[in-house]
Amino acid sequence: MSDNDALNSYSMFANVYSYLGLPLSREVDKADLVVLGIPYDVATTGRAGTRHGPQGVRLASANLRWEEKRWPWSFNAMDRLNVIDYGDLEFAPGESQSMINTVVETVASIHAQGKKTLSIGGDHFVTLPLLRGVHQQRGKVALIHFDAHTDTYKESSEFDHGGMFYFAPQEGLIDPARSIQLGIRTEYNPEDHQFQVIDAAETNDMPTEAIVAAIRQRVGDMPVYLTFDIDCLDPAYAPGTGTPVAGGITSDKALKILRGLAGLNLVGADVVEVAPSYDHAQITSLAAATIGLELIYLMASTAE
Repeated sequence: MSDNDALNSYSMFANVYSYLGLPLSREVDKADLVVLGIPYDVATTGRAGTRHGPQGVRLASANLRWEEKRWPWSFNAMDRLNVIDYGDLEFAPGESQSMINTVVETVASIHAQGKKTLSIGGDHFVTLPLLRGVHQQRGKVALIHFDAHTDTYKESSEFDHGGMFYFAPQEGLIDPARSIQLGIRTEYNPEDHQFQVIDAAETNDMPTEAIVAAIRQRVGDMPVYLTFDIDCLDPAYAPGTGTPVAGGITSDKALKILRGLAGLNLVGADVVEVAPSYDHAQITSLAAATIGLELIYLMASTAE
């Protein structure tokens, strides 16, 4: 281990500016995977505060910096991928269209260079412009969606974190016939719902292997975008979020499912809806930071 590696590994609480202590950089051409924050919560319908999510997740990620290789993976993702923290995207405060334009332009330019993205929200509305940016370069993708809510509500306004996956299929961004939602435990109409759903009760009761098999069968060989709303986890594991719903899945179950998806063509991902002001002892932020790291390993699982 070099002196720099040792410094990064053991100084867990010094200079905690970036996710996992990654280099803060906007030199995308030198990266394989770009981590970026989107501090936006204007589309929130419940408790606000997810604009502080990227900061909270980065701070909590310091607790993960000491591991040279993430357990139980057999390799070090950073040996396979050059990962940078792009920092937070800047947009005019309170102006949703400014955020949308910035996200679409930035993400499209990153994917145009053949890079992948891991985004930290922000409320879940940010996934819609993220998908628009990915779509410009990758075309239509399959969606793997972890959430307590389907976010397919027709009555949603233009800027609403409950309607992204009503609009995304209409815009041709995702293929609902190849998409799946997990952890759902709020109302939706199965008769006109386009997505396969494994609800929270089923997700809790089914063996992980069966869930993974269902996901793989659904998405097939399409490029995949994975979005993880932290309220998919039960509030016991993620209290710091805007719309907590009892009866969710455990962080252990979520991580096991994610690890089972190694080898999928994951081109982009996000972790959203962390609201640090409602958190306790960084429980939610640490869960989100850990999920983000698993997503990095998923992307690295297909890299040589």
